[in-house]
Amino acid sequence: MGNPYSGKSMGDLGRGIAAGEIDPVALTEAYLQAASEHPMRDRIYARLTVDRAMAEAEAAARRAQAGQRLSPLDGVPVSWKDLFDTAGTATEAGSALLAGRVPERDADVLRNATAAGLICLGKTHMSELAFSGLGLNPVTATPPCVNNADAVSGGSSSGAAGSIAFGLAPGAIGSDTGGSVRIPAAWNDLVGLKTTSGRLPLKGVVPLCESFDTVGPLTRTVEDAALLLSALEGKPAPDLRGATLQGKRFLVLETVAMEGLRDAPRDAFTSALSRLRAAGAVIDSAEIPAVAVLFTAEAYAQWRDTIEVAPEKMFDQILARFRSGAEFSAVDYVAAWKKLNRLRADYLAATAGYDAVLLPAAPILPPDLERLLSDHEYYVTENLLTLRNTRIGNLLGLCALTLPTGVPSFGLMLQFPPLEAHRLLRLGVAAEAALA
Repeated sequence: MGNPYSGKSMGDLGRGIAAGEIDPVALTEAYLQAASEHPMRDRIYARLTVDRAMAEAEAAARRAQAGQRLSPLDGVPVSWKDLFDTAGTATEAGSALLAGRVPERDADVLRNATAAGLICLGKTHMSELAFSGLGLNPVTATPPCVNNADAVSGGSSSGAAGSIAFGLAPGAIGSDTGGSVRIPAAWNDLVGLKTTSGRLPLKGVVPLCESFDTVGPLTRTVEDAALLLSALEGKPAPDLRGATLQGKRFLVLETVAMEGLRDAPRDAFTSALSRLRAAGAVIDSAEIPAVAVLFTAEAYAQWRDTIEVAPEKMFDQILARFRSGAEFSAVDYVAAWKKLNRLRADYLAATAGYDAVLLPAAPILPPDLERLLSDHEYYVTENLLTLRNTRIGNLLGLCALTLPTGVPSFGLMLQFPPLEAHRLLRLGVAAEAALA
């Protein structure tokens, strides 16, 4: 018998618990059973937290019976990317360098979610140390893409997306430094929210580049993303009622974001824009200067000492990407930050008259897994293209949302000014309806 709750949104599950129609214990058991029995389980979950999940579910059931639920998602299970510390459970960030690492306390965002009554199902596989948008990880596991068994799923929150797409969790928590929530969400037909750097605490999150690291939910619906954001930050969720696209002004980001689009993403993007216009949106196009890359220098500074003790434990492509950060001098790094701060101000001024900026979440569809392993040039090209559009939002310090479009593995991305996730989610729920 399959999981009777598979495919339901987190919001619907929470409402079912509130109405007394869904038992948190039965709900959690169903997801744990689905995860333990699924043929892709070992490629999606690094480990399940069965005892913790059941204890949390039993407590949620008691609260529901007493009419004392902690939040709209009290009693709803969720998976966690394996870079969020879980007390007493290994957190290894997809790397043999961290094998056997067991933290003593939960990450702050996990503590917040637990305080809201969410249930921790387990830890999901990810790209090694979160440093790839492809989701390919020969060291631990490469999660599957729901639309193509021969392709990668997108990274670095690859298992997080797989846990939802394959019905093994109703929602997931990932991280996004250059696109690591939005790419796997887009390639697995999910909603992915990149929050603004600094909005959610990073204490207890294994770092990649702390200047750009962000925490964000992957979900089936925009409402679920809003509810999860609320749980992660311990604040009320935005009111999404009455959201509309009528008269909203969007800007399509030309130049680098639109260069070299493959045929399928280009056609899907054109179709998505048509549906937004049909819902009343006004869409313009403009060129805005491209931004420089700072990730590699900071990432290598963060991990150099750990990596160089045992570099043979790493996937060679990830190792090479980390080591490329050594090519930047301190002078280059400081100069790049000065330029980036100017570009951030220029971007906000150029887009101030628009409700959001629109981009394809990725200019390509999920690449072939086996070819990535055997063809070095293909790996480099596809990896850089995968993150090209999403990293714009990280470098510019923005928040962003990717939405499924009905075209398999193509997501439409909305970029918004910093710390405006609630307004973005209201716009996102209207766009979601237009794209459905």
